[in-house]
Amino acid sequence: MQSVFHLAYHVTDLDDARRFYGGVLGCMEGRSTETWVDFDFFGHQISLHLGEPFKTTRTGKVGDHMVMMPHLGVVLPLEDWKALAERLEHGGVAFDIPPVIRFEGEPGEQRTMFFTDPSGNPIEVKGFADFAGLFAK
Repeated sequence: MQSVFHLAYHVTDLDDARRFYGGVLGCMEGRSTETWVDFDFFGHQISLHLGEPFKTTRTGKVGDHMVMMPHLGVVLPLEDWKALAERLEHGGVAFDIPPVIRFEGEPGEQRTMFFTDPSGNPIEVKGFADFAGLFAK
């Protein structure tokens, strides 16, 4: 079996989280109680608990962008990334960094996009045509 990460963090409203993660991102809902809900986040487990979301600052310099830190994310095959980007655009998601190519023509060339969930938690989704470039120098 492949390793699967588990990440737990706060959201301010579980119904809003369900609409966003389930309805907008297309993540399958797992177990839940009155205070938390699990989702299959592209093959990984996230647990969203009621509470105050973590503080973020725009301190991550990556290429030409200053990105929100900390943030969570996932790396997808390029075709899946393109389909998700289109789904988010049609769903009216407000991008912090709209879909863009980063490090074009360099090792590690990738697509990326940043947006937040309804509680303000920053999410980055990367797309790679070749996963061999994920750790390229």
